[in-house]
Amino acid sequence: MDKSRTFVPKKMNMEHLIEQFKRNHGFLKTKDFCTRNDWRNLRKLTDSNQAVKIKNGVYKLTDYQVNDQHIEVANIIPGGVFCMFTAWRYYSLSVYNPHEFCVAIRKRQKIVLPSYPPVKLFFWIDDYYLLGISETIIENQTVNIYDLERSVCDAVRFRNKIGIDMMSEILKNYLKIENRDLNRLSQYAKQLRIEKIMNETITVML
Repeated sequence: MDKSRTFVPKKMNMEHLIEQFKRNHGFLKTKDFCTRNDWRNLRKLTDSNQAVKIKNGVYKLTDYQVNDQHIEVANIIPGGVFCMFTAWRYYSLSVYNPHEFCVAIRKRQKIVLPSYPPVKLFFWIDDYYLLGISETIIENQTVNIYDLERSVCDAVRFRNKIGIDMMSEILKNYLKIENRDLNRLSQYAKQLRIEKIMNETITVML
Protein backbone atom coordinates (compact mmCIF):
# COMPACT_ATOMS: atom_id res chain seq x y z
CA MET A 1 0.00 0.00 0.00
CA ASP A 2 1.32 3.40 -0.94
CA LYS A 3 1.09 5.40 2.30
CA SER A 4 1.83 8.62 0.43
CA ARG A 5 -1.69 8.57 -0.95
CA THR A 6 -3.20 8.93 2.51
CA PHE A 7 -0.68 11.40 3.87
CA VAL A 8 -1.84 15.02 4.05
CA PRO A 9 0.69 17.62 5.15
CA LYS A 10 -0.29 19.46 8.34
CA LYS A 11 -0.01 22.79 6.55
CA MET A 12 -2.65 21.73 4.05
CA ASN A 13 -4.93 20.60 6.85
CA MET A 14 -4.65 24.00 8.49
CA GLU A 15 -5.31 25.72 5.20
CA HIS A 16 -8.33 23.50 4.63
CA LEU A 17 -9.82 24.49 8.00
CA ILE A 18 -9.16 28.17 7.33
CA GLU A 19 -10.89 27.82 3.96
CA GLN A 20 -13.86 26.24 5.74
CA PHE A 21 -14.04 29.31 7.98
CA LYS A 22 -13.94 31.63 4.97
CA ARG A 23 -16.62 29.70 3.09
CA ASN A 24 -18.88 30.17 6.09
CA HIS A 25 -18.22 33.92 6.33
CA GLY A 26 -15.57 33.58 9.02
CA PHE A 27 -17.56 31.36 11.39
CA LEU A 28 -17.69 27.66 12.24
CA LYS A 29 -19.77 25.72 14.75
CA THR A 30 -18.88 22.57 16.64
CA LYS A 31 -21.01 20.49 14.27
CA ASP A 32 -18.70 21.58 11.43
CA PHE A 33 -15.68 19.78 12.90
CA CYS A 34 -15.93 16.23 11.62
CA THR A 35 -12.55 14.72 12.47
CA ARG A 36 -10.04 14.72 15.29
CA ASN A 37 -7.66 16.43 12.95
CA ASP A 38 -10.14 19.30 12.55
CA TRP A 39 -10.23 19.71 16.33
CA ARG A 40 -6.43 19.59 16.58
CA ASN A 41 -6.11 22.27 13.93
CA LEU A 42 -8.80 24.37 15.59
CA ARG A 43 -6.82 24.19 18.84
CA LYS A 44 -3.74 25.39 16.96
CA LEU A 45 -5.70 28.27 15.46
CA THR A 46 -7.08 29.36 18.83
CA ASP A 47 -3.71 28.96 20.58
CA SER A 48 -2.16 31.25 17.96
CA ASN A 49 -5.12 33.70 18.13
CA GLN A 50 -5.98 33.05 14.49
CA ALA A 51 -9.44 31.98 15.66
CA VAL A 52 -11.43 32.81 18.78
CA LYS A 53 -14.31 31.17 20.61
CA ILE A 54 -17.06 33.79 20.78
CA LYS A 55 -19.56 31.58 22.64
CA ASN A 56 -20.12 27.91 23.33
CA GLY A 57 -20.07 26.07 20.03
CA VAL A 58 -19.19 29.05 17.83
CA TYR A 59 -15.74 30.04 16.58
CA LYS A 60 -14.66 33.01 14.48
CA LEU A 61 -11.63 33.48 12.27
CA THR A 62 -9.87 36.47 13.81
CA ASP A 63 -8.69 38.28 10.68
CA TYR A 64 -11.87 37.68 8.65
CA GLN A 65 -13.64 40.99 8.14
CA VAL A 66 -17.42 40.89 8.39
CA ASN A 67 -18.75 43.97 6.62
CA ASP A 68 -22.30 43.53 7.86
CA GLN A 69 -22.82 42.52 11.48
CA HIS A 70 -26.16 40.92 10.63
CA ILE A 71 -24.01 37.98 9.51
CA GLU A 72 -22.22 37.77 12.83
CA VAL A 73 -25.45 37.94 14.82
CA ALA A 74 -27.10 35.29 12.63
CA ASN A 75 -24.22 32.90 13.30
CA ILE A 76 -24.29 33.55 17.04
CA ILE A 77 -28.03 32.93 17.51
CA PRO A 78 -29.34 29.66 16.01
CA GLY A 79 -32.96 30.03 14.97
CA GLY A 80 -32.89 33.77 15.58
CA VAL A 81 -35.11 36.05 13.48
CA PHE A 82 -34.36 39.74 13.04
CA CYS A 83 -37.33 41.77 14.24
CA MET A 84 -38.60 45.07 15.58
CA PHE A 85 -36.17 48.01 15.18
CA THR A 86 -33.72 45.93 13.14
CA ALA A 87 -36.44 44.86 10.71
CA TRP A 88 -37.95 48.37 10.52
CA ARG A 89 -34.56 49.77 9.64
CA TYR A 90 -33.91 47.02 7.08
CA TYR A 91 -37.21 47.77 5.29
CA SER A 92 -36.65 51.57 5.55
CA LEU A 93 -39.82 51.90 7.60
CA SER A 94 -38.08 54.09 10.15
CA VAL A 95 -35.08 56.43 10.14
CA TYR A 96 -34.22 55.39 13.69
CA ASN A 97 -30.88 53.58 13.77
CA PRO A 98 -30.95 51.10 16.67
CA HIS A 99 -27.83 50.69 18.81
CA GLU A 100 -28.49 46.97 19.19
CA PHE A 101 -29.79 44.14 17.02
CA CYS A 102 -33.31 42.95 17.80
CA VAL A 103 -33.69 39.19 17.46
CA ALA A 104 -36.67 36.98 18.22
CA ILE A 105 -36.24 33.43 19.47
CA ARG A 106 -38.56 30.77 20.88
CA LYS A 107 -39.81 31.53 24.36
CA ARG A 108 -38.06 28.66 26.12
CA GLN A 109 -34.85 28.78 24.11
CA LYS A 110 -31.76 29.25 26.21
CA ILE A 111 -28.83 31.14 24.77
CA VAL A 112 -25.73 32.87 26.08
CA LEU A 113 -24.77 36.00 24.21
CA PRO A 114 -21.25 37.38 23.84
CA SER A 115 -20.66 40.94 25.02
CA TYR A 116 -20.42 42.11 21.40
CA PRO A 117 -22.19 42.77 19.09
CA PRO A 118 -25.05 44.15 21.21
CA VAL A 119 -28.25 42.13 20.89
CA LYS A 120 -31.70 42.45 22.46
CA LEU A 121 -33.60 39.17 22.54
CA PHE A 122 -37.37 38.82 22.27
CA PHE A 123 -38.74 35.54 23.64
CA TRP A 124 -41.95 34.72 21.79
CA ILE A 125 -44.31 31.76 21.91
CA ASP A 126 -44.47 29.70 18.72
CA ASP A 127 -47.73 31.29 17.52
CA TYR A 128 -45.94 34.64 17.34
CA TYR A 129 -42.40 33.43 16.67
CA LEU A 130 -43.25 31.39 13.56
CA LEU A 131 -45.58 33.92 11.93
CA GLY A 132 -44.08 35.72 8.95
CA ILE A 133 -40.52 34.39 9.03
CA SER A 134 -38.78 35.06 5.73
CA GLU A 135 -35.26 34.76 4.39
CA THR A 136 -33.06 37.42 2.88
CA ILE A 137 -29.54 37.38 1.48
CA ILE A 138 -26.86 39.56 3.08
CA GLU A 139 -23.33 39.24 1.72
CA ASN A 140 -24.22 35.91 0.10
CA GLN A 141 -25.49 34.43 3.36
CA THR A 142 -29.10 33.61 4.14
CA VAL A 143 -30.46 35.18 7.32
CA ASN A 144 -33.92 35.09 8.89
CA ILE A 145 -36.01 38.23 9.21
CA TYR A 146 -39.72 38.82 9.63
CA ASP A 147 -41.35 39.87 6.39
CA LEU A 148 -42.58 43.37 5.70
CA GLU A 149 -46.18 42.92 6.82
CA ARG A 150 -45.27 41.07 10.00
CA SER A 151 -42.81 43.84 10.87
CA VAL A 152 -45.54 46.45 10.43
CA CYS A 153 -47.85 44.44 12.68
CA ASP A 154 -45.21 44.41 15.39
CA ALA A 155 -45.15 48.21 15.31
CA VAL A 156 -48.86 48.25 16.08
CA ARG A 157 -48.60 45.39 18.54
CA PHE A 158 -45.92 47.18 20.56
CA ARG A 159 -47.24 50.72 20.02
CA ASN A 160 -47.34 51.45 23.74
CA LYS A 161 -43.66 50.60 24.09
CA ILE A 162 -42.28 52.31 21.00
CA GLY A 163 -44.67 55.28 21.04
CA ILE A 164 -47.52 56.32 18.77
CA ASP A 165 -45.28 58.64 16.73
CA MET A 166 -42.95 55.82 15.70
CA MET A 167 -45.88 53.52 14.97
CA SER A 168 -47.38 56.19 12.72
CA GLU A 169 -44.06 56.74 10.95
CA ILE A 170 -43.76 53.01 10.22
CA LEU A 171 -47.34 52.72 8.94
CA LYS A 172 -47.03 55.81 6.75
CA ASN A 173 -43.82 54.53 5.17
CA TYR A 174 -45.37 51.13 4.65
CA LEU A 175 -48.33 52.61 2.78
CA LYS A 176 -45.88 54.31 0.38
CA ILE A 177 -44.49 50.93 -0.72
CA GLU A 178 -45.91 49.87 -4.07
CA ASN A 179 -45.73 46.13 -3.52
CA ARG A 180 -47.32 46.18 -0.07
CA ASP A 181 -49.77 43.37 0.65
CA LEU A 182 -52.73 44.67 2.64
CA ASN A 183 -54.43 41.28 2.59
CA ARG A 184 -51.44 39.66 4.24
CA LEU A 185 -51.22 42.55 6.68
CA SER A 186 -54.86 41.98 7.64
CA GLN A 187 -54.32 38.23 8.06
CA TYR A 188 -51.33 38.76 10.32
CA ALA A 189 -53.15 41.40 12.34
CA LYS A 190 -55.99 38.96 12.95
CA GLN A 191 -53.60 36.23 14.10
CA LEU A 192 -51.78 38.67 16.38
CA ARG A 193 -55.11 39.95 17.78
CA ILE A 194 -54.59 43.55 16.69
CA GLU A 195 -57.04 43.51 13.77
CA LYS A 196 -59.33 46.24 15.12
CA ILE A 197 -56.65 48.82 15.89
CA MET A 198 -54.84 48.00 12.64
CA ASN A 199 -57.96 48.52 10.51
CA GLU A 200 -58.86 51.73 12.30
CA THR A 201 -55.38 53.17 11.87
CA ILE A 202 -54.96 52.12 8.24
CA THR A 203 -58.42 53.48 7.34
CA VAL A 204 -57.51 56.92 8.71
CA MET A 205 -54.22 56.98 6.79
CA LEU A 206 -55.48 55.76 3.42
